[in-house]
Amino acid sequence: MKSALPILTVVFAVLVAWYAAAALMNASLQRDAYANAERIDYSTQDLIADSLNMERPKLPAPHQVVSELYKLVLATAPTSKRSLVYHGAITLEETLIGFLIGAALGIGLAVIIVSMRWLERSMMPWIIASQTVPIIALAPMIVVILNQFNITGVAPKAAIAAYLSFFPITVGMVKGFRSPDPLMLDLMRTYSATRAQTFLKLRAPASAPFFFASMKIGAAAAVVGAIVAELTKSEDGGLGARLLEGSYYGQTVQIWTALFVGAALSAALVGLIGFLGRTTERRMWFVP
Repeated sequence: MKSALPILTVVFAVLVAWYAAAALMNASLQRDAYANAERIDYSTQDLIADSLNMERPKLPAPHQVVSELYKLVLATAPTSKRSLVYHGAITLEETLIGFLIGAALGIGLAVIIVSMRWLERSMMPWIIASQTVPIIALAPMIVVILNQFNITGVAPKAAIAAYLSFFPITVGMVKGFRSPDPLMLDLMRTYSATRAQTFLKLRAPASAPFFFASMKIGAAAAVVGAIVAELTKSEDGGLGARLLEGSYYGQTVQIWTALFVGAALSAALVGLIGFLGRTTERRMWFVP
């Protein structure tokens, strides 16, 4: 209970601030609604209550988001195109494919950089520069270019997810492969170990903490990449398509529910990788 108290305190504070912000931001719209209805006999309590229950508020209240989540996640068939489970599954597929591609690319680049030190000066600046291009501008270009080669559907969005996820994995794995103590590297050379043996028996195991840390960052980035890509081609569905549809029709509650599902998807992937990381490290370091 003591460990949960700080978390509950923060959640409570966020909810109070959220309700206060929703009431303040929606009050002007509700006053306009009263004026249009020629209603002047409303109290402050009426104004606050109605501001927190508007159909199209500037900022939806927490209970509105929870109600919409229940309706679109639990009360709607998962196969329906209105269901956030349906759209979340599309985003998850794109995320996983892009994440696996990005992880393979990131680890491969890290292995090359660590194995051939001279490549670091030539490759790392370009790897870093690749992340300076705003993804919101790059995503449509990638989709259009791939469409020219009749590559449509999941592939363009997975490519954007891979683009965002490979960078943290590359940087993290380079750091991880270089983390062994120099004395250990000297010991491997004393035993006449080959570079491959040193890599497999020393560098790779030592990089495990960096591996899982970079994977968590890469997975979260892949979710962002998939959702941004869906904004550029919304007809295929996905959480990004729901965000775009909500912005078109002023459905702020729909926008916030899609954001929460995307955040939950990202948190689930990060949590799963964290669990695998803790299990792996426990077996590596604590089991004889």
